[in-house]
Formats: sequence, structure tokens, C-alpha cells
Amino acid sequence: MIAFISGGARSGKSAHAEALARRWQAERGGARYYLATSSGGNDEWQARIGRHRQARGEGWITLEEPVDLCAALERVESGGTLLLDCLTLWASQLLYSSEYASELDEAQGVAMIERLLAEARQRNVTLVIVSNDVNEGMPPEDAEVWRYLAFLQRVHRLVVQEADEVIQVMAGLPQVWKRRGEERS
Repeated sequence: MIAFISGGARSGKSAHAEALARRWQAERGGARYYLATSSGGNDEWQARIGRHRQARGEGWITLEEPVDLCAALERVESGGTLLLDCLTLWASQLLYSSEYASELDEAQGVAMIERLLAEARQRNVTLVIVSNDVNEGMPPEDAEVWRYLAFLQRVHRLVVQEADEVIQVMAGLPQVWKRRGEERS
């Protein structure tokens, strides 16, 4: 199973993704993993990470990997459940982090997502992917912002195409846009 959960900043998407991952893991068994794409940051960011960790509670194996999602997936047991939070940070680090941007380009990033999805299915890993809705306003005038948004939306479309469930969270309320086996008009 693959789920894609999006929403605006502080919309409740991570809490919804965590609940979904808990439910699917309880149904399917296996270990439950949390893949954080954050690479630290300042004191305020560290405090936010601490609050997220505390709110998640026990029972999670935390993996931290800012860019190489497939390397993190290799550490997940077959049949496990992996919550990836979030594609928004991953995309910014892939494109702009001095550690990765010189080594990876957009095509390699898309290939990494394709491989992640295929390997998760092949290894029977339940995958819940979180990302931000960041393209809801007027088109940006800045070329780099436009590049980032275009890349992120390309990745979103790829994940949505492959996902079994697609959910958008707004003000804590989930809207299911796609669920395998249910036809929507």
C-alpha cells in the first residue's frame, strides 16, 4: 500500500499520516518506521522536531535521511510500514543543499522516487508519504522558486499516480481524493 498525504503548513497532515501508518501497521504487522528528511537546523527547528517526536509516541523506529530515500528504505524490514515526512524538505535539500545539489539533478531525484515506490511495493513495505501543498497561490516570479515548485509538483504527480490512497488535509479534516477500488467522477 502507498498513500500520499498533502496539506498546507500546520494543516494536520503529519498527524493524519501517523494515524494512518499506525492503523495499517496494526492491520498488517511488521515494524513501524518514521523517515525524517530534516537535517537538523536551528534551535527552533530542533524544538519542533522534539515536539513531533513526542506527539508520535512510542513504537516508531526513526530513520534520518535528508536525501537518499532508497538508502533509508533498505533499513526497513520487508512487510514494515514506513512514514516518509516530508517530500517538501527532501526536494529543497536535493536541489539546494550544498552537500547534495552538486551531485544530484532533478532527473535523478525523479528516478529516486520511482525506485522508492517500486522497491516499497516489491518488498511489501507500506509507504505513507507526506508533502506540503505549496503551489496553491499565484505563480512565482522568481526563477528558482518556480524551478522548485515545478520539480515538487512533478514528484507529487508521480507519487499520486502510483498511490493507492491520496488524501489532502485542510484544517485537520482529511479529504480522500483517490482510494484504490473506489471510482470517483
